[in-house]
Amino acid sequence: MKNPEILHRISEMAEEERRLRDSLGPRGSGGPDERSRLGELERELDQCWDLLRQRRAKSEFGQDPEEAHTRPQSMVEGYES
Repeated sequence: MKNPEILHRISEMAEEERRLRDSLGPRGSGGPDERSRLGELERELDQCWDLLRQRRAKSEFGQDPEEAHTRPQSMVEGYES
């Protein structure tokens, strides 16, 4: 996946995350499906940001960004932007 594709996917997921957070409300109300999907989105976003950072770092240091790969959610979970 190329950088523009990754950024597009991040934008799509961030928009879905915003919609879910709005529907859940300030008290976290909502069904288990919405809360589960929100957690899934957060983990997928962490993976996409990590992949984008890997690609940018490889490019910066003269390496092939195509060698970057999606790391497991357990590895990237909770990364800060």
